[in-house]
Amino acid sequence: MQQQEYKTYEEICLDKLREIGKSTAKEWSESLGYKTGSCLAKVIRRIKKHYSDKIIVYNTYPQRYEYRE
Repeated sequence: MQQQEYKTYEEICLDKLREIGKSTAKEWSESLGYKTGSCLAKVIRRIKKHYSDKIIVYNTYPQRYEYRE
């Protein structure tokens, strides 16, 4: 019997970002099924803090995010 590998919500969000490519927080949250862009604000802060090696943050307005291979 295979063991299931559980992912944190941050890892699920990073996987979705990898699928959609470079995008804003609004585009990213809409791809996850949310209606507003601010839904992922806290999750994005945690990703920047704990998974900073896996995300590229562009310092333009609006900020764009990209998955780093």
